[in-house]
This record gives sequence, C-alpha cells and structure tokens, in this order.
Amino acid sequence: MAHNVRFTTFARWTLSRCGFASNDRMISFLTRFLKVKTFEELRIPLGVTATDFNNGEGVVFHSGSIIDPVRASCAYPGMFLPVQIRGRYLVDGMLSHPVPTRPLREMGAERVLAVHLKGTWGHGGAPRHLFDVIGQSFAIAQDAMSTVWRQAADLVIEPDVAGFAYDDFKRADDLVRVGEVAMKNALPEVRKWLATAEEPAVNAKPSPAVARPAPMPAD
Repeated sequence: MAHNVRFTTFARWTLSRCGFASNDRMISFLTRFLKVKTFEELRIPLGVTATDFNNGEGVVFHSGSIIDPVRASCAYPGMFLPVQIRGRYLVDGMLSHPVPTRPLREMGAERVLAVHLKGTWGHGGAPRHLFDVIGQSFAIAQDAMSTVWRQAADLVIEPDVAGFAYDDFKRADDLVRVGEVAMKNALPEVRKWLATAEEPAVNAKPSPAVARPAPMPAD
C-alpha cells in the first residue's frame, strides 16, 4: 500500500477559506483497502483521535464508521479542510493528543508503546512558503507538549525521519527501513514486557484462558 499511495490518492486541491485541500478522496481509498468499515468489526480495540476546532477538545472515536474519524484525524489544519462529524468540525488529533498515549491508558492498556515522528520542518533560514510556517509552528507546539504524552508511555520509539518531506511518498522503502531499525532497537524492552506477562500464567494453577491485553501502539 505504501508503494502505491501518493499525495493525490487522498488529497484534492481546492479553493476554500478553510484550507488548500480536501481529503474526501480518502473515502474511496479507505473503502477500497479496509477489510472492515466499523470499529465494532475490529478484533483489536482501536481509538482514533481528532480535535474539535471550535473548542479545542480532544475527541476519541471508538464506535461507528472508521472512515470519517480517520479523515478527521488526518485533517492537518491550514492544509486540509475540517471534517464535519455529528455536527462538530474536526481537525488533526495532533493538536489535542500529539501522541495519543493517554487515550490508550483510558481504554485499559497496561503497556503503551508510543511512536513519535518528530517534526523537522525548519530549514535553518526564512520559511519558503506557508506550509513551512504551519509545519514549523506545529513542530514547536508538539515539542512543548511532549512531557504530557511521554508520562503515559512505557516506551517511546522515535524513528529518524529527519530529511523526509511531508509528501515523500516515493521514498516508501526508506521510510519503512527507518521504522524497522527503530523497532529492532526497541525489541529487547518489548520482549521483557511479554516475559513479565507470561510469568503469572506459568506459576498459577490451571484456569480458564483469559485474553491478555497486547501492547498498543500510539502514533
């Protein structure tokens, strides 16, 4: 999928006071690729975050259709138009939950593995265009809020995405490789979690099988 996706796969340039592009093409994209379309059909619990544009409140979706919440979660302010769901105008969840570790704790996760893609929009000089201004502003805000979400994470993985542009879809191989390297470095700690989770089962008396919560990623 990563090799086939381009910016225009889900973005459509438009003239609007609220943004430069609409992500309504994401509807057909997700409809085509997702095997299920609702949260209730998923085998692993999922929370999708967005931000209410009018009051700044963080919104976490757990039920109903998956497609519109994902669109809202990807509605980067200034670039994409807000997405209207249930009478609310929603934008990127990054504004309220830069990395959604706290929503996962609230969902019952015992271990939280956070994936932080650090914004590096600065070019060491004057911004080249409006997207540089918007991107760098959010990168600064994200750093300022990092203490909050880090406190709710057991482990933070930070792939080295410096040097990649927001629309570097053609560099899918490089991006996947960067993620693999970061995850391999984290595996020893994750294996400790799994070993700890198995110890009580080994020492306890036989009992009916109970599904144990798996580590839940936040990005």
